[in-house]
Amino acid sequence: MYNHAVNAYKQVDKKTISGRETEARVLTEAALKLKKCQENWGSPDLNTELDQALRYNQKIWSLFQGELEREDNPLPGKLKIDILRLAAFIDKRIFEVMAFPSPEKLNIIININQNIAAGLRGSPGPGV
Repeated sequence: MYNHAVNAYKQVDKKTISGRETEARVLTEAALKLKKCQENWGSPDLNTELDQALRYNQKIWSLFQGELEREDNPLPGKLKIDILRLAAFIDKRIFEVMAFPSPEKLNIIININQNIAAGLRGSPGPGV
């Protein structure tokens, strides 16, 4: 199923919008999912929604990691290393939230997603 989602993502990306815009959109969507959890922290569905939002974020950042590790990736080496370090930080924070949920712990993931999305779009601030 995961490979099917990745392939669908790549096909839509090729046919409709740029890769940068696709990346910005999925990061924005991920930030919105986490923000919704934050805003509805007392909700009876929180555990399910938080799990889905965290796993969505994890998949996105895992895809980024995979793309960055490809030999034909055109990004400069230092930038790749910096983004991989950021991805490792995001992974660590996701696991922290899974183990010990707290709405404040989501702030950094939301902010990073928003700022990366804004940078991909070439805009000065978060797109959420």
